[in-house]
Amino acid sequence: MERGYGEIEYVREANGVGTVTLNNPAKINALSRNMIRELTAVFGDIEADEEIRAVVIRAAGKHFCAGHDLSEMVGHGVKENTAIFAACGRMMKLIHQVPQPVIAAVRGIATAAGCQLAAWCDLVVAADDAHFATPGVRLGLFCTTPMVAITRAIGRKAAMEMLMTGRQFPAVEACALGLVNRVVPTAELDSAAAALAAEIAAASRLTLAFGKRAFYAQVDQPEDKALDYATHTIALNLSSRDAQDGIQAFLDKTTVTWRHE
Repeated sequence: MERGYGEIEYVREANGVGTVTLNNPAKINALSRNMIRELTAVFGDIEADEEIRAVVIRAAGKHFCAGHDLSEMVGHGVKENTAIFAACGRMMKLIHQVPQPVIAAVRGIATAAGCQLAAWCDLVVAADDAHFATPGVRLGLFCTTPMVAITRAIGRKAAMEMLMTGRQFPAVEACALGLVNRVVPTAELDSAAAALAAEIAAASRLTLAFGKRAFYAQVDQPEDKALDYATHTIALNLSSRDAQDGIQAFLDKTTVTWRHE
């Protein structure tokens, strides 16, 4: 099944993987207001789709995303400026809210809100030609919204350097800092991201949803509260049919068929 959009494409693969493609390479896949609306809509569809268990965000052309479409960001007042960033923020939040793990497949540049988009994804596979940057400081517009995701991905000192200098961090350096999970040759990017998504999609959708929700709920909590939350969550997970079936299959040395319930 494929859905048609103006600036993105969405394909539902037979193996339970959904592929979202940023599809405006002429503008370096900039996050226009229309693209933000389309991404918001597609993630709403993905959230409700019980057949999809993992998602890949990739890009057409040589680059992942250059951030906001700057041509739409001149000549407005605070009210309209706020609306642009609020819409983008709602879209970014959906990436964490959907039950499926979301993988960014990054080639070329991922800058400003494009870097934010990659950082907000649950996992990132980067081509060895990829570069990550928050160059807003050089334009007089500090990247405060990308800062939220980047700081949580790579820590304070590295994030501060990225934000204050605006320099491009190559994929290998971004991987060492924790912004990227793995770096692969550019020619292998799509296949590597698809293979990772397929590996994840082999699990129970219910279990993946439990795990993703629990991860973000506990990650910034104090240890005692995080452990209390995790204890409650794993007890609920253990009560599910998939957990019981999976454990029994392990004990019986058989293959489990997930019911996703």
